[in-house]
Amino acid sequence: MRRIIKDRRIVEDVWQHLADDAELVEGPVLVSLARWRQDEALRARAGAVGVRLPNTLDLATISADLPRWALVALEFPKFADGRAYSQARLLRERHGFRGEIRAVGDVLRDQLFFMARSGFDAFELRADRSLEDALQAFTEFSDSYQPAVDQPLPLYRRRSR
Repeated sequence: MRRIIKDRRIVEDVWQHLADDAELVEGPVLVSLARWRQDEALRARAGAVGVRLPNTLDLATISADLPRWALVALEFPKFADGRAYSQARLLRERHGFRGEIRAVGDVLRDQLFFMARSGFDAFELRADRSLEDALQAFTEFSDSYQPAVDQPLPLYRRRSR
């Protein structure tokens, strides 16, 4: 079973990643957006469903589906492509998504703190990376100046209280 970082802890991943041509299985499943759109049995199921979204997607096109998903996995095709940061923040702040937002793909330790500030709460690191080492990323900064999903007030406002 795969291990991931979720809520700043290393946990066993209960989600089964299904290919577009794989048989539907019991339990929580994570599928592509294409499969979600094409598979009527998947859309009708009562079990937990998560959908993997490309970082090029306009989130307005899937806003009606968000209440049906327990997990949204946002893709990082390469570490230098940060569009999924914006998607995570929009999911939390504009669309009110309260389910799990997971970073998948080329996810590196140095990004985790900033991903969490953007709204991510789960991280699927590359196989060649240490989860134990990556946990330290959350403790490297004691505070932040800018407002974000995790802290809506900037530092100067918090200090003036």
